[in-house]
Amino acid sequence: MPPNNFASRAPGPLYARIRDELRADIVTGTYQPHQRLPSESDLISRYGVSRITVRQALGELEKEGLLFKVVGKGMFVSKPKPFQSLGRLQGFAEAMSQQGHEIYNRLISLKFLPASAKVAQQLCLKEGGLVTELRRVRHLNREPISFDITYLSVSIGERLAKEDLATRDIFLIQENDYGIPLGYADLTIDAVLADAELAELLQVEKDSPILRIERLTHNSDGIPLDFEYLYCRADNFQFRLRVAR
Repeated sequence: MPPNNFASRAPGPLYARIRDELRADIVTGTYQPHQRLPSESDLISRYGVSRITVRQALGELEKEGLLFKVVGKGMFVSKPKPFQSLGRLQGFAEAMSQQGHEIYNRLISLKFLPASAKVAQQLCLKEGGLVTELRRVRHLNREPISFDITYLSVSIGERLAKEDLATRDIFLIQENDYGIPLGYADLTIDAVLADAELAELLQVEKDSPILRIERLTHNSDGIPLDFEYLYCRADNFQFRLRVAR
């Protein structure tokens, strides 16, 4: 592309236009994951701009997670992260299978135990009453992505104990098999450091930052159905949310 044509064809900062054009090339597959981008010198020649302008454009794409730098070798296209939208109440496998990803759940334990004060409060139960505790490691494309601790009533837990929890979502089992329509969920999100157990289960370094989500799901009548702690890796997965003004 002749430099003058690029510089004059549209308004806006040059670095932003270079950024947008390279982003489009990445999204449409012109540049494949782990492919090396043209060098800074090549981009300077292609667009007829300064090195500062090219570096600003590349820096923006690196911040977005679309590029990563290898010292001495240049910029490379990142592998896209799978994502789940928080704007819709969906099971993990339900959302990921729609994107063509391979899902597997490793069941750690399914127990019936006394409800802690917090679990009892969330599920509107008496403290110390029996609840079902379900612990699973969710795998995405054969990599551990989250460690989930789920609390439900004993009556539902006894039925879930007979289900194929390795490949099926609890949400879909409750809706499709048990006839329990889901309503909505309340979420709280923060970050924690991985302790020794989390580090081992998620295959990350101890004290690595982990995203923690507390989710209380209600049925269509507004009655609490299950309460969960979701501990999610942040390096190979994203949550997304669209917020309207």
